[in-house]
Amino acid sequence: MARAWEADPSAQFDRRLGKSARELGRSDDDNECPDIWMLDNGDVAVIGRDMTPSYASRLPDGVALSSDEGLIVLPGNMLIAAKADIPDA
Repeated sequence: MARAWEADPSAQFDRRLGKSARELGRSDDDNECPDIWMLDNGDVAVIGRDMTPSYASRLPDGVALSSDEGLIVLPGNMLIAAKADIPDA
């Protein structure tokens, strides 16, 4: 059975949403920074700390992780900074 949505591994990074972790004071090393990017196909890539093992056993009702998914955490001010770059529905 096909999924309703599947990530396209050929999609390219198009533009950063919001500000870099360095701009937000959340990183002092360009090689280890959380980030949010719009891909050229309209999907969004999130780079953050993989917290799947910490949260998998305590997900809210109705929330599930597939075997090929992970739960990523990034600084809240990073998503807030990206708000202006995210179009309204």
